[in-house]
Amino acid sequence: MKTKDYHRANAVAYAHQWAMGRNPRFYNFDGIGGDCTNFASQVLYAGSGTMNPTPIFGWYYFSLNSRAPAWTGVEYLYRFLTNNRDVGPVAIETDISQVMPGDIVQLSFDGETFTHSPVIVSVGRDPSLSNILVAAHTYDVDNHPLDAYQFERLRFLHITHVNVW
Repeated sequence: MKTKDYHRANAVAYAHQWAMGRNPRFYNFDGIGGDCTNFASQVLYAGSGTMNPTPIFGWYYFSLNSRAPAWTGVEYLYRFLTNNRDVGPVAIETDISQVMPGDIVQLSFDGETFTHSPVIVSVGRDPSLSNILVAAHTYDVDNHPLDAYQFERLRFLHITHVNVW
């Protein structure tokens, strides 16, 4: 397996382009559980340029009825990114000091279950909850301060590289 860089500028540009709208190539999941992880996956795809077509445990979207759970599910995306040894983006869970634009932050509003996946689009010089800005779907935002959310817990997913054939 070879690796390549994750193109953060492409990911962030995509996030800004589609934060307040919907790319018609992808189904809008707002009415059936939320669109945040679908949007995060689109951003990751814009930065990685590759999907993992492995049935069930991969990370792909071909249509509403042909997609992996990791494309739209918060916990599934976390598991895919942090355990991926095959093609596609790879992430590590990290602390606030390591986050970069194009990374994902996942939020738990009840302190137990992570249910929201905003995309980091900007990080201040000394990263803090007030100077990390995100883009997200379901409740559409762009350049939104992370500390504006009322969450109990969070976890940062830093994209380290992309595995390719």
